[in-house]
Amino acid sequence: MTPLVHAEQAVLGAVFLAPGQLDRLSPWLRPEHFSRPAHTAIYAAMLKLRADGHPASKEQGAGPVPRSWVTDTVAEASKHARGLTASYAHSLVSACPRPEHAVVYGRMVLEGAIHRSVAQHATRLHQAAHADAIRVGIDETVHHAEVLSDVLADLARRWGGEPRPVAPPASAPSPAAHPQPVDEQLLADEEFLLGCLSARPQKLDEVVGWLHPSDFADAGHQQIYRSLGALHHRGEPIDHLTVLWETQRRGALADRALDTERVLRICDPSAFAGSAGYVGEQVVQASLMRAAAVAARQVRALADDESLAPGRLIGYALHALGPLDDVRRRWRIATGAESEPPRAADQPGAAPPAARIEAARSRSRPHLTGTDPATAPTAASRPAVSGRLHRRSAS
Repeated sequence: MTPLVHAEQAVLGAVFLAPGQLDRLSPWLRPEHFSRPAHTAIYAAMLKLRADGHPASKEQGAGPVPRSWVTDTVAEASKHARGLTASYAHSLVSACPRPEHAVVYGRMVLEGAIHRSVAQHATRLHQAAHADAIRVGIDETVHHAEVLSDVLADLARRWGGEPRPVAPPASAPSPAAHPQPVDEQLLADEEFLLGCLSARPQKLDEVVGWLHPSDFADAGHQQIYRSLGALHHRGEPIDHLTVLWETQRRGALADRALDTERVLRICDPSAFAGSAGYVGEQVVQASLMRAAAVAARQVRALADDESLAPGRLIGYALHALGPLDDVRRRWRIATGAESEPPRAADQPGAAPPAARIEAARSRSRPHLTGTDPATAPTAASRPAVSGRLHRRSAS
């Protein structure tokens, strides 16, 4: 038997020996926290008899416990679990080292229930993300992500803490990466979106607040979108050549994430026309499902680590759900279910200040070395070079 089963037997045996221990256990230990159906039925029967005013449940002294407490509990539990006998109840009594340690045994049972519950809900989230990816939906993934977050918050309070994300230490083991195959249609949608934004840069204002580079499944597409965002942030002109130059600045050509021909093909202004907002929603939706699958695997790996105390497990699991919560919030903004927060003047997506635009464009203008800009000659004050050359040639 596992340590958890021993703990379940011990806490039930303690309540058989000292029914008054239910006063300390019942506020936080529930029948569903037991892993074995027979144990669930026995503890539920104990709670029912106590609620019905069974005489044994009122005994607080050290006197003998009425035999009816055991027989009535077994009779009630047998209605929900087959095969229960009085001899099994007596075996539970013998499995209890010290009845006064019932609360400690109960905490062990709750700890096992927390690991088990987190693992179950993480598995359901992973299955929902896989199913939604096949049927091109999102509802089940969003539902199970919300359920997992609510379960973690409830378990944190039951354990006696607050639901607060905690980053795991760098030495903590992480689950093996399982890259999911990317649908060819999704890659085509991403290229289409980038082409639309390159051809009509003003459309960036519609998507930059909720579409992030990490939402793109292809690493090269992420780099192109980062380049578009950087040019837009600085207020610089956007076309296929400026995007190509920006990707080179960012090292995307050097690390072979992209090549020149691919960037020019994706950003060809004559090849794309369509709704950037609608395609962007599809890209964020696919990103949400990928984030859900990754988060579910991470949370499941944490739950399977029995050495993790419940407080750390819950904190690490909430931290693992952070990226998923961010994508889910941005997807709600994209679909209009949530309003977009106001953008600060210096944040990406806000209209570039005039000073930033001027600074960016000034880099493309010729400068006179060693000349004070305030006293630099204007076009009207400079002599007509072409006329001077013409007079020299005529003399």
